[in-house]
Amino acid sequence: MGTPASIYYPPMKRTPSLPARLLPVVAALMLLNQALAFSNWWPTPGIVPDHRLAPEFVWLWVILLGMARWRGTISPPALTTFAAIYCLLVLGRYVDVTAPALFGRAINLYWDVPQIPRFLWVAAHDLPVWISATALGLTALLLWGLYRLLRWGIALTAREAVPYALQARWVWLMTAAAVVLVSLNHAGVRSTWPFVSKPVIPTYVRQANILLTTLSEDRMARVLPSSSRLEEALAAPHQALAGLQGRDVYLMPLESYGAITYDHPRAEAFRAMRTRFADDIAAGGLQVVSAFLRAPTFGGASDLSHLSLLSGIDLTDPLRHDLLLTTRRPTLITLFRAAGYRTYGVYSSLSWEWPERAYYGFDAFVDGPMLGYPGPPLGPWLIPDQYAVARFEQLHLRPAEAPPRFVFMPTITNHFPFHPVPPFQPDQLRLLSEHPYDAADVSVALADKIDWFNMFPAFRHMIDYQFRWLGDWLRRPLPRPTLFILVGDHQPTANISGEGASWDVPIHILADDAALLDGFVRQGFAPGMEPPRQALGGLHDLPSLLLEATAR
Repeated sequence: MGTPASIYYPPMKRTPSLPARLLPVVAALMLLNQALAFSNWWPTPGIVPDHRLAPEFVWLWVILLGMARWRGTISPPALTTFAAIYCLLVLGRYVDVTAPALFGRAINLYWDVPQIPRFLWVAAHDLPVWISATALGLTALLLWGLYRLLRWGIALTAREAVPYALQARWVWLMTAAAVVLVSLNHAGVRSTWPFVSKPVIPTYVRQANILLTTLSEDRMARVLPSSSRLEEALAAPHQALAGLQGRDVYLMPLESYGAITYDHPRAEAFRAMRTRFADDIAAGGLQVVSAFLRAPTFGGASDLSHLSLLSGIDLTDPLRHDLLLTTRRPTLITLFRAAGYRTYGVYSSLSWEWPERAYYGFDAFVDGPMLGYPGPPLGPWLIPDQYAVARFEQLHLRPAEAPPRFVFMPTITNHFPFHPVPPFQPDQLRLLSEHPYDAADVSVALADKIDWFNMFPAFRHMIDYQFRWLGDWLRRPLPRPTLFILVGDHQPTANISGEGASWDVPIHILADDAALLDGFVRQGFAPGMEPPRQALGGLHDLPSLLLEATAR
């Protein structure tokens, strides 16, 4: 037989090298983990990578292994479902890490979802239609791109990594170790926190629990304690507060003012500060009684303490706090308004919209921008407490003919990291001028760098600042008789409080009427700034203590 002049041999497919096959798989695994492990680029809407292991990534990996082992393959519809769920988790992660940086609190679907249409309208109504349409289109494109990227990563993992893992014993060992690590993290083992990122699924579960509980009276009754003491007082509000004799009431939670200012081995410095403060309030014609109460939180989450004080409900469980905000339960604000008081909420730390304030129902709400602080920003919260109080008093004068006022005014300057300590300004006119401080004093304050490994000196200096400006304010003549309630919101962070510190906080009640203060002494308060060490109860007991002392 003859040989053809030419024979066509199709080109042989070249098998990709191991690195060429391995790199996309590693990239897909890293993508899926980072999509649920990133952190916030504080305090911006941006994100930064995080080295920790994402729990939901581990569970996805286990599910893919189980499906491949059971069915031998993972269908395209299953991959689509996984990608869609994963996309929702990524969005949840973004909101979870970004909301605290931008708004100072975690996401709350009950309050935040109704704000979305309003936010979009405010942001878009002054823009040309084409800009709004473009922004909407880019957002949709971004979400579609995220979904496609996640689907690619999951599909590649299922096609390449899972079959190999089913045959490799070392991968099974690593998978088992990851499952144990994530399980221990879920159980609350703190030593796993540097290695495992915060899971996203519990955030969704918690929000669903809040929404479902708000729709069920039975569930709400089981979770949220009664407000009977305040409800009883509301039946006769003027009688319940008769002992105040029309006095203004200033309830001021003091940031990070805890029992360690009495208990700490180096508490002698605080004792000298309290002595100076006692002299200041005596010079202002006031007397003081003191006690300890137990805070519902430690080192942070001041909202739990604030609302415990106002509602008379123990909010040690944060779920109770969020549920309470969805109700119309009465608070001290409700009671004082019913008794003819004008109520104020003064939050100098807030510079953003706070929809939850609708629950509090203040007659007047004052946030940071309303104070118009002209001075240099001092610390993360910008406005020093001394200025905030003085400016509030200037904006809202107290003439004799005005109705009595109830003021809820949490301080903020003492917040972690307790730096920089603002200059103390004894000149009230200068404090409220366009230039509250000397440039040299501001430079000294900003130049005093924080020692992150020994923060006690900074905390001590901040408490000294607190007592200085409070004493200076209270020794000045008051426009009207006033009852002041100064109470710590929680202990400072554990690197200052120490291991095993109590959750107790001091409470000081000041007035010019010894008979009024005797009502508190009968309940366990002690005259002066040195209270009995045994706590009288929790912060949520304050409404009962106040009503007992002021009822006639």
